[in-house]
Amino acid sequence: MAIIKTKNLTKKYKDLLAVDDVSLEVDEGECFGLLGPNGAGKTTLIRMITAVSPPNKGDIWVSGMDVRTHPWQVKAILGVVPQLDNLDPDLTVFQNLRTFARYFDIPNSEAHRRSTELLNLFELKSKRNSNTRELSGGMKRRLLLARGLINQPKILILDEPTIGLDPQAKYLVWRKLNELKSQGVTQLLCTQNMDEAATLCERVAIMHQGRILTVDTPPALIARYVGNEVWEIPVNMAERNMVVKELEGRGLDFEDAGDRIHVFHTAPDVASQGPGNLSERARRRPATLEDVFFRLTGRSLTE
Repeated sequence: MAIIKTKNLTKKYKDLLAVDDVSLEVDEGECFGLLGPNGAGKTTLIRMITAVSPPNKGDIWVSGMDVRTHPWQVKAILGVVPQLDNLDPDLTVFQNLRTFARYFDIPNSEAHRRSTELLNLFELKSKRNSNTRELSGGMKRRLLLARGLINQPKILILDEPTIGLDPQAKYLVWRKLNELKSQGVTQLLCTQNMDEAATLCERVAIMHQGRILTVDTPPALIARYVGNEVWEIPVNMAERNMVVKELEGRGLDFEDAGDRIHVFHTAPDVASQGPGNLSERARRRPATLEDVFFRLTGRSLTE
């Protein structure tokens, strides 16, 4: 059952069509990934879903409520973890949580209990009375996650939750998000980390130039767009045309990525031979969600 649903959602800023007729459903209890390059419209879509920015056209329902007519009720069941640090630098770690709890009319005693519990959950207990200026980048990200959970949300909206984190902090956040999912918290994860999306998300949508290009499970998208295995063939300018001609002659699906050519959907009997006389130079590796991302959105910068 969809807990977030959009229909023909459109948002325009002057001459920029940021979100273009997007219809999307996020099922209750799932972690749903929203992927796309910078400028794809992800943040604009999130701002409309969270009742921050009204759409020019279309409808949004969150937990059965129309966001246009019930914005405050929708916000009450959402936990939002922004990409940018907007913690209050004049307050301690604990005070940041207690102060944020007031926006949801959480009684003082309950706010104190929840804040203490969340600091323990995200391993910030030792920093309870520290000013946020004293925190590392990883600690600030964990505090933002803790703050997003202070109202015990039904839906957690995450915008690049592990950006800038070292591997240890990243895996701590991933583990906590998986625990929340097992408790039934729906998660809408906006990320450019393909490993993160493949690890955490049951389904992902790839967004580009304001539109949703495709939606499915990561394994299904990989199988559909690139197959199970990718050949990487290093090439230089002098030999590129020869390699391309050979691959075309063999009817193979490939992409020119500049200094190398990627070959997709390789059947087992063809893969065992390697791509013609280039077999010794071709590196074979498992296909990834990043391969799908590049195939659908391209490799050039869009901003």
